[in-house]
Amino acid sequence: MSDPTIPEPQDSNEPAEPSFLSDLDELQSSATVQQLEIASAATAALINDAVTASLADLKRGPAEPLAPPYIDFDKVSIAFGDRKILDQVSFHVGRGQTLCILGRSGVGKSVSLRILLGFLKADSGCIRVEGQEISSLDERGLQEIRKHVTMVFQNGALFDSLTVGENIAFPLREKGGLLEDQIQQLVGRLLELVGQSETVDRLPASLSMGQKRCIAIARALAAQPEAILYDEPTTMVDPLMGRRIGDLIQRLKLQLGITSIVVTHDMRFAMRLADLVLFLDAGEARFFGTIHEFMECSDPHVQQFLSLDAYALPVPPAA
Repeated sequence: MSDPTIPEPQDSNEPAEPSFLSDLDELQSSATVQQLEIASAATAALINDAVTASLADLKRGPAEPLAPPYIDFDKVSIAFGDRKILDQVSFHVGRGQTLCILGRSGVGKSVSLRILLGFLKADSGCIRVEGQEISSLDERGLQEIRKHVTMVFQNGALFDSLTVGENIAFPLREKGGLLEDQIQQLVGRLLELVGQSETVDRLPASLSMGQKRCIAIARALAAQPEAILYDEPTTMVDPLMGRRIGDLIQRLKLQLGITSIVVTHDMRFAMRLADLVLFLDAGEARFFGTIHEFMECSDPHVQQFLSLDAYALPVPPAA
């Protein structure tokens, strides 16, 4: 008698996760990120024009309700002992948007992500994911949230005793319902997507920090999430790897509509990716708005951050 708790494997003649494979094919399309950004901007402009024209024709009548944010922080506070880390911090991000959380080290950027996934519990405030309040959820409820929202940690958080391929296969096996050859097919496609196919049989200890981040993104994608949280994805990686990671995050947004929250101190990286910016300073949200509004913000704390980020050492005179 078969165990009812174990899902029956799919017919080996059927393709593995056809919609997921289709998504991976789309991500590996020949279109460059720049072309995708231009197409996205053109589409957004057409939609905006259509909405404006429609509102002008209606003249009167009830406005259509806006879609609720996918992730919503409302007056969230947390302290470690006498030290206040977040003080009444509020922000939100819509489905398919990218929010960058900026600020110096130690201002609570990464703490925000850990609260969102339930690894830390806020002292006060409300946190909603797709309209569901998560503050009072037990571990089982939080596990359900983590099926839809996953995180890429600074160090990758890979299993040291498993190879790269086994790390990526882990969420696929945990989900169940796939044959081994289907799992290996998906692992290969995910590694190809992040440019790390040659690392499949290597252990994490033999990888550079940039490679670990790419593998961590591949493993996060294997869970087929709706949102991905990135904790300092470009810290301690070379510029080429940082560019690759940025391009991948942008593709996930433009082609799959994945919601992203990116913790970073790198203003240039944020300018490439952000739809929205949250700027934290001494536990407070000094700014929340669009990237363009952030660049023009007159708050002295924001201006100081921007001026220090723009600072460059003088070029030494030629010998």
